[in-house]
Amino acid sequence: MPQFFSFFCLFSLLSFAAQAQPKAAQTRPTYCNPLNLDYGYTPIPNFATAGRHRATADPVITRYKGDYYLFSTNQWGYWWSHDLSSWKFIPRHFLRPEHKVYDDLCAPAVFVLGDTLLVYGSTHEKNFPIWMSTNPKVDDWKEAVHNFQVGAWDPDFFLDTDGKLYLYWGSSNSLPLYGQQISRKTFQPIGEPKIMFGLNDKQFGWQRFGEYLDNTFLDPFMEGAWMTKHGGRYYLQYGAPGTEFSGYADGVQVADAPLGPFTPQPHNPFAYKPGGFARGAGHGNTFQDAWDSWWHVSTLVINGKNNFERRLGLWPAGFDAEGTLYTNTAFGDYPHYLPTGPANHLQPQFTGWMLLNYQRPVQVSSTLGGHLPNYAVDENIKTYWSAATARPGEFIQTDLGSVNTVRAIQINYADQDAEFLGKSLGVFHQYKLYHSLDGKTWQLLVDKSRNKTDVPHDYIELAKPVKTRFIKLENQHMPTGKFAISGLRVFGLGSGAKPAAVKDFVVLRTEKDPRSAWLRWAPVDGAYAYNIYFGLASDKLYSCIMVHSANDYTFKGMDKDRPYYFTIEAINENGVSTRTPVVLAK
Repeated sequence: MPQFFSFFCLFSLLSFAAQAQPKAAQTRPTYCNPLNLDYGYTPIPNFATAGRHRATADPVITRYKGDYYLFSTNQWGYWWSHDLSSWKFIPRHFLRPEHKVYDDLCAPAVFVLGDTLLVYGSTHEKNFPIWMSTNPKVDDWKEAVHNFQVGAWDPDFFLDTDGKLYLYWGSSNSLPLYGQQISRKTFQPIGEPKIMFGLNDKQFGWQRFGEYLDNTFLDPFMEGAWMTKHGGRYYLQYGAPGTEFSGYADGVQVADAPLGPFTPQPHNPFAYKPGGFARGAGHGNTFQDAWDSWWHVSTLVINGKNNFERRLGLWPAGFDAEGTLYTNTAFGDYPHYLPTGPANHLQPQFTGWMLLNYQRPVQVSSTLGGHLPNYAVDENIKTYWSAATARPGEFIQTDLGSVNTVRAIQINYADQDAEFLGKSLGVFHQYKLYHSLDGKTWQLLVDKSRNKTDVPHDYIELAKPVKTRFIKLENQHMPTGKFAISGLRVFGLGSGAKPAAVKDFVVLRTEKDPRSAWLRWAPVDGAYAYNIYFGLASDKLYSCIMVHSANDYTFKGMDKDRPYYFTIEAINENGVSTRTPVVLAK
């Protein structure tokens, strides 16, 4: 065989092999709850007597003309995004001069009719407009209806596939949710309102009011209606039992017709996050991304300076093969992947990047009163460290304990001595992040000293991982108040071993009240937290509770008549243990 022919054959084979190699997967962007939005401050003076603070809740995300639009309570505007990552705020007041209330678009209803985006805010009156826009990337709105004749608090408009329009509403600890057909041409109500359903906390433990689900001083609240149609069935979702509590969650009932009759889905609540850094997953909405994968956005609880101090969280969601609506909140405040294509949300969208500095040693430049340094690393969003001032150079430094691989950092600012009421435009944070192997020689890691954006929960995914031991956050500028941090959270992978599997896991269901159970297990050396998974079948453990620095948990969220299945895993900075065998609690 001639030499040039052999070379040609070899070249062809190498070219074919190169073409046959799979292309490297494109890096998927990530996000971390709470969502990093330029939240406005509460506009209500009576809500700020213990300190002015950022606050919003009751979110709705709707796709319109290929983009995502996010509306929530009392923000004096709304956001839009093309990728669920970068959000642009559009200032807008939705009250007319004669509306003498603080609630500017409280718990809004957002829906699409044809080529038009429509918005309506909560009211008990009959003098609020329905607004419409075909160009919502700017403040370009006009009234579709001057005075909508159904006074509806926590409203939700739903356009059925047959073209009929419905309204659902209700926010009360004594009244049910209501539903009614609305003319899509005149927006006038058709017929009379119908009762959809109410709460039943005697049956469902998670619906009991209070931080400890004990109905201590009020009956539970039902609110935040949202309708989703899937597989020809109607899923009417609602928030309960109270927006100020860790157990704030979203439940769902299902029907074959838009106005019922409805039956509770066996898996309830379907959106639930009572543990971890940022808690709560109630009063939100379920929507589809550009690839038709389902997501759920909902309210996170802070409840520090006021009951209604809250933020927003985003979770993968979906329907399983049997039509069960679920939301995946496991590691729900750790870095997760954003959508770049179709995804199976029964599979984790969690990156696997672990928290590296839980309760690790901290050094600070100064401390204000009882806002102690370790409150910035205690995985409790309610507590925070505050420096004595907001001067440039105030800093907080965290020791990871050993050299770790750092992939991302989340900076959660707290509101200490804030001065704003309502939305303030043009405000910003500026800072520098440094890292060090020995705590003496520092290298600049992230420089945001020229940043001009408001980033109260700034999340930085590093372009390249860095191996380091110490992270220092140095203040350059605060938009208002002192330099205060509720969570300086460092994510990546440690250099040691994953924790061993949990032993002696038992679930003791209360004999006289099967809504409740006591869970206990043997502590695992080196584990800083545990994930408890539970559900109604051994292969459908859709709910998760993260527990820190404890080896027991009182769970009071069950349907008294159903058996539940449980398993648990241990967590440390190096990864996650194998799960225990599933335990049945009848």
